Amino acid sequence: MATIPAKVNRDELLTVRQVLDELGGLSRDTFYEWRERRVAPPCFRLPNGHLRVRRGDLLDWLDALRDAA
Repeated sequence: MATIPAKVNRDELLTVRQVLDELGGLSRDTFYEWRERRVAPPCFRLPNGHLRVRRGDLLDWLDALRDAA
């Protein structure tokens, strides 16, 4: 498992592929199913149609999942 540096750029924009990799190789289908169910990390669409996730939003989403467990 990769370690996250103590200081991360929370504004870094991650591609869907990067998010899937950070979630341990989650499938693209599962990610989009989560988006349809509104349980995925917050995303936004760029003018070119591609999705991005802010690293800070991903980390906050993971923290919320841990707190709910």
